[in-house]
Amino acid sequence: MLRPDRELRLQRFPLRHDEPLQAWDAADEYLLNHLDETAALTTGMSLLIVNDAFGALGVALQEQAPVSWGDSHLARLALEHNLERNGAVAGAVGFVPGDQAPSGSFDLVLIKIPKSLAWLEDLLRRLRPHLHAESQVVAGGMIKHTPVRAYRLLERLVGPTTTSLGWKKARLAFSKFDPALDILPAPDSSTYRLEEFDLELNNRPNIFAREGLDIGTRLLLAHLPQTDWPLRVADLGCGNGALGLAVLRRCPAASVLFVDESYQAVTCARENAEAAGLDGHEFLAADGLREREQGSLDLILCNPPFHQAQAVDDLVAWRMFEQSRRTLMPGGELLVVGNRHLGYHIKLQRLFGNVDVVGSDRKFVVLRARR
Repeated sequence: MLRPDRELRLQRFPLRHDEPLQAWDAADEYLLNHLDETAALTTGMSLLIVNDAFGALGVALQEQAPVSWGDSHLARLALEHNLERNGAVAGAVGFVPGDQAPSGSFDLVLIKIPKSLAWLEDLLRRLRPHLHAESQVVAGGMIKHTPVRAYRLLERLVGPTTTSLGWKKARLAFSKFDPALDILPAPDSSTYRLEEFDLELNNRPNIFAREGLDIGTRLLLAHLPQTDWPLRVADLGCGNGALGLAVLRRCPAASVLFVDESYQAVTCARENAEAAGLDGHEFLAADGLREREQGSLDLILCNPPFHQAQAVDDLVAWRMFEQSRRTLMPGGELLVVGNRHLGYHIKLQRLFGNVDVVGSDRKFVVLRARR
């Protein structure tokens, strides 16, 4: 990414050979150009960067010692990787996970507008205590991915908001903090029940399918094993923990690792486990199973994503499948659900050589790959 004084060498994460996609978009460039053209960021100002997908903003503004606040562990790894790649000193940009709140007060906040408006609303509500009367908030996003309601949320939860002209299909919003705003109470959290498993699942704002159980997960739930054996299980990409908690109802002697790249998801799964009396298991925000010991699991449950940020991409799913094969013991099984058109059976056949269809409907298929 070219800047007026240097060239930044940025990579998406997870890394892959011959990456076809760049690690920034026009909204990142527009935000940085705005700062350059208006001299809005001066020495000594406290800067918070929110939802920086691959660290483009953090790396470009590292001299300001900003704090980066985001919910993706992969984004955190991307930031660390790209800072090192561009010669930054260790700790040049602090990171605050999305299930926590930053400390202190900020003069300037840069936000990459997230896809989930529920998540944007939650961020803005938790941001308010860290703003002062002179704080400025500048939010950027690609026009096609940013509904008008996002700007209304800024107006309602931060203060008076104006928007820029479009540039390279991106737009900025400028909000002046109003400490006197009358802020309505936060909406009730989303909760639904899985009656057949006696589970009530509460959902934080950045959780996939937070308003109700998605069809794919429901199909996979119908094919969980039932045994008294002490299975070692991973709920890979756990979200609110539905799969891992359900398998504990069917297999009470099992031990389950709940793992997700979303800090909010891992916290949500932990809270749901505690509420169900199923605590005592492992909950981890991580790059999937990358750090797990080879051959250490008997069963992996997975409803993988088919996109990363705004890009439709099977990189994350493919990585999950590779990690699963490495961490399963001989004879261990991976249970996967996905849309039929994604062709997961081809990828799994290539990796495992032993794949069965165990359930399907018009849209989804449940596959079992055995190591």
